[in-house]
Amino acid sequence: MSTLTFIEPTDSHDSHDSQATSHARIGFELGWDYAHYRVTPPAPYAQQPSALHDGLLAGRAAFGLRTLQATRPVRKWLQLRLHAWLRGRSVELFQVTPNYLAQIDVSHCPIIRVALSAATLESSDASIDRVRNDAGYAAGNLAVMSTKANHAKATYGFAQAQQMAQRIEAESLPGVAGLTGEQWTRVAVLCSFVEPLPHEAACAIPLRVLPPNRLRLFNPVQALQAFISRQLLKPGWSQRISRFEDLLPGKPLKRDFKSFFMALLPRVLEAGKLTEPHEARWAIEDAWRAPLVQQRWALFARQLTAAQCDALIAKATARRLGTGIVFALPDSQATEGWNLATRGYEAPSVLAGTTVRTSVRPRPRTLALPAGSARGQHDHAQQSLAL
Repeated sequence: MSTLTFIEPTDSHDSHDSQATSHARIGFELGWDYAHYRVTPPAPYAQQPSALHDGLLAGRAAFGLRTLQATRPVRKWLQLRLHAWLRGRSVELFQVTPNYLAQIDVSHCPIIRVALSAATLESSDASIDRVRNDAGYAAGNLAVMSTKANHAKATYGFAQAQQMAQRIEAESLPGVAGLTGEQWTRVAVLCSFVEPLPHEAACAIPLRVLPPNRLRLFNPVQALQAFISRQLLKPGWSQRISRFEDLLPGKPLKRDFKSFFMALLPRVLEAGKLTEPHEARWAIEDAWRAPLVQQRWALFARQLTAAQCDALIAKATARRLGTGIVFALPDSQATEGWNLATRGYEAPSVLAGTTVRTSVRPRPRTLALPAGSARGQHDHAQQSLAL
């Protein structure tokens, strides 16, 4: 249950309009949080008259020196919200907290595979991308990548990114928009995770990039694909794979699964002993470049329905065969807070009776949620992998 802080009216704000738009309310709350953590917004937002400036002044008056520690995730959280507010983008604040941003942080860009920097104004700087561009900044829709990859991806989704990769291959181009064909393929696969696809189509997508932590996977067969591939990230995979195989119904399906895994395994082992987590992920992703791996996966996966993929993951998770937490969400909650109706923008409605100067302000929340949530396809529960 949240603790609420009320800002009482003051004479200095009596001239304010009694009707506050949602944009103004969000700006006020953002300024309030800047003050709560004793962080000054970048120029010129700290000085220019605005709802953010009003919230900043009100927060400073309320907190004084009784402020919270501005950790790196907190600063990223404030920066994300400011960037979204300036563009009118929505941010879901119940789950997207500093703690959440710390959980999805990575050391290397999953698209161009460079070490991520911070605040250097270089293309390698880390940035937070809304994987599905018609949704807001919300839990399950965020991934950290380099500024270069984020700018190239822009508003592209699965189909457009896939076309980019195909064009580069067909025309023997070195790249398009700063990304190579290999990198565009990773963008396409990343986007495919959060787009509901026909089961048959999802079976045909090679796992050229593993799902980032806490990304929601809309297609059960891709969740199963990632669940199996991730076994190779942790010791004891041989026993876990053997126990997973026992869950498969019928000898033909077991045979086809073994055939697929025996195609994947040696290509991962070829990379040798890898000490860094990102190198192990890359080895698995690169193994999926082999046509034989994808062919055998598709042969196996197409014998299963989306519902059967969900059921297999549920059974395997119940037997603790996963390498992390797998958390399923019903359809009704899968895109909660994504603001799909407004394509990820703030609702333009006016909040009747709400005043900027008397905003009800929830205390900042940091929730230790399961590291993974998911959305299924159609009537299926969704699977998400905790990476």
